[in-house]
Amino acid sequence: MRENCYTCMRPKSSCMCPYICPISTNTKFVILIHPMEFKKIKNGTGVLTKLQLKNSEIVVGLEFTSSKRVNELVEDRNNECYILYPGEDSINISRCETSERFSSHKQRVVFILDATWPCAKKMMKLSKNLQDLPFISFENNKKSEFSIKQQPHELCLSTIESVQLLLDEFNRLEIESVDTNSFLGPFKKMVEYQVACVLNPNNNNHHRAERKTIRKKEFYKTNPQRALFFDKSNF
Repeated sequence: MRENCYTCMRPKSSCMCPYICPISTNTKFVILIHPMEFKKIKNGTGVLTKLQLKNSEIVVGLEFTSSKRVNELVEDRNNECYILYPGEDSINISRCETSERFSSHKQRVVFILDATWPCAKKMMKLSKNLQDLPFISFENNKKSEFSIKQQPHELCLSTIESVQLLLDEFNRLEIESVDTNSFLGPFKKMVEYQVACVLNPNNNNHHRAERKTIRKKEFYKTNPQRALFFDKSNF
């Protein structure tokens, strides 16, 4: 029976703990992981994101309206809560010139959805308490380094990449002062390990056709222009 690491939740043969370098942030990050994503821990980045952030926690679920922990955070008057989610009414942090939009007197809490795009949209539809939060988003012009996982758009990022970009924007606004240079370390090692597995001719856990070349998956081929930005009125 294969042994697992109960810190990074991966098989011990591919444990990412040696590459974890957690950072301290003023912002509290709450990673809301879809149950299906939590089961696919070997390919997910939600747990790695949590391990890289000292001031963070994970809540697993599909709908969070009845989540005791989420409601505690949202209803705490000492907290200023946001959710990282694209939308026409979202606060585009990349266009903020100052930090005035963000209170300096309360604990800033940012909820992060860790799921596929369709699942993330469903999580939002089922969670009225999340819908009522201010949305924040950012502008991105770089492709994801998650070469082994299909994204609905070439500029969509994984959870850990999104948090790094958000932290960089917070640094620019001087509401954080953290070094993010090594933040993607465990993520890059995970991708490197998985690519090596795909290319290993002795690895029977991968299809033969995928061993010599890493092919882009076509999960979203039938609807490449699917909407990535969501209007709150649709919930």
